[in-house]
Amino acid sequence: MENSPFDIYTDEYENWFKENENIFQSELLALRQVIPIGKEGIEIGIGSGIFAEKLNIKFGIDPSDKMLDIARQRNLIVEKGFAENLPYSDNSFDFALFITSLCFIEKPDKAIKETRRILKSGGEIIIAFIDKESNLGQNLEKNKNESKFYKYANFYSVPEIIQLIETNKFIVTDIVQTLKNPNNISIETPLKGYGNGSFVVVKGKKHE
Repeated sequence: MENSPFDIYTDEYENWFKENENIFQSELLALRQVIPIGKEGIEIGIGSGIFAEKLNIKFGIDPSDKMLDIARQRNLIVEKGFAENLPYSDNSFDFALFITSLCFIEKPDKAIKETRRILKSGGEIIIAFIDKESNLGQNLEKNKNESKFYKYANFYSVPEIIQLIETNKFIVTDIVQTLKNPNNISIETPLKGYGNGSFVVVKGKKHE
């Protein structure tokens, strides 16, 4: 993608989370439900590292130079690169995390295969995304040509994400949702399953 919006509007990206603190905190709560404690993980599409810093994830990869500059300021260990060709050895991490980044990846199936490769035996993949079947997802899809960030995005439904990871030899172990009402000024408590929340987190375990 030429002239990535994440390089052009880096400050605007960071400021969005400050202006929408309730949404950010609701998403963090959902992610904390499924992220392994005391394990070494990597965020694929780490961006500025705003999530990784809060979730104690030290490693990350992203194609945006300006985003990575901010991630390094957060003392994160990051590499420039793409999800389809990860610069890490086999069996390197206990878990790998995508937070609303899969929708920007050109070859998602290849990215999941690469993720599986770098995970240890029994390692876990965690994919957080806006459910395209939710009200928020439908609105973003409808208006994405007017969005600086989502113009080039491909949105997914929960069944599509499940199929993607199961096809690549993961077993789904947990699904959590939040943002039942994205306009809520309070922080939402995450719920199990999907179908009510706009922000969904699917976790799968690597199997042979």
